[in-house]
Amino acid sequence: MGKASGGKLAPEGRECVTKKSEGLSRGTGSPGTSQWAEAIDELRSEYPLDLLLELRKMARSVFYYHLKRLEEPDKYAVEKEEIKSIFHEHKGRYGYRRVTWEMRNRGYVINHKTVQRLMTEMHIKCKMRKVRYRSYKGEVGSLAPNIIGRNFVATEPNRKWATDVTQINIGATKLYLSPILDMLNGEIISHNISNSPNLEQIYDMLDKAFDKCDNLDGLVLHSDQGWQYQHFGYRKRLEGHHIIQSMSRKGNCLDNSMMENFFGIMKSELLYAEKFESPEDFTKALEEYIDYYNNKRIKSRLKGKSPVQYRTLSITG
Repeated sequence: MGKASGGKLAPEGRECVTKKSEGLSRGTGSPGTSQWAEAIDELRSEYPLDLLLELRKMARSVFYYHLKRLEEPDKYAVEKEEIKSIFHEHKGRYGYRRVTWEMRNRGYVINHKTVQRLMTEMHIKCKMRKVRYRSYKGEVGSLAPNIIGRNFVATEPNRKWATDVTQINIGATKLYLSPILDMLNGEIISHNISNSPNLEQIYDMLDKAFDKCDNLDGLVLHSDQGWQYQHFGYRKRLEGHHIIQSMSRKGNCLDNSMMENFFGIMKSELLYAEKFESPEDFTKALEEYIDYYNNKRIKSRLKGKSPVQYRTLSITG
């Protein structure tokens, strides 16, 4: 069956091998040599081994090497299960660097190159990030100097904050998210999501932050030159809490890159990664995501800690 004289595969045999090849290729990424060796091993009961190896252009020594490896116990079996557990627990949001940090947090001694290799072998790959809303409408109020000047380093909580507004499309509905982020650890201090970008949204976000945090004297709150942040009412609220206002230069998103980075991560890991039936579904998921982002999602920049863990350590030492 499938064999032909003259050292060639019969047409039906070649078709079977081709289908096996296509089946392997449909997996995530390109099949590795070990997978091809395993496939050839399955087929050699029906077809000559030499012809299968020739068809795949694989040396006999390479075939037997990988076959032997397949029969050996996997010394990283436990680590692979833990990697899969971490990956699925965080809904595919972790790449190999954060998986490595989380493995170490769980007591595993493993380097990032090994984690990267194991994730590649298991065809595990984190989700990639994918027209943002622009609030700038010219000079409609007062502008503030760029006090932050791209110096996003903070040594204490509540010394440097950033804010911005981003547009989120759920079907035909537009939502607008306005958060405050602490530059110490990237923690989202407060947020508001609204059907329109308005001052009430900004005031609600500020009030939540003021209720949550004490002793804000001298804190610098950075934003772009959006019309909301030029407004008299916004500036008076900051002055009432002895907060110093800082603004990016016109049209320069890098001046507020920490906020931009959060929006990119949130959209990649939540908005583009899941399907939402309604704005209400997204709003509920956003609340869960921000809690996850603050309390569970570790960052390499924070030495493998979540924002809240890092803030706690910065206070307690």
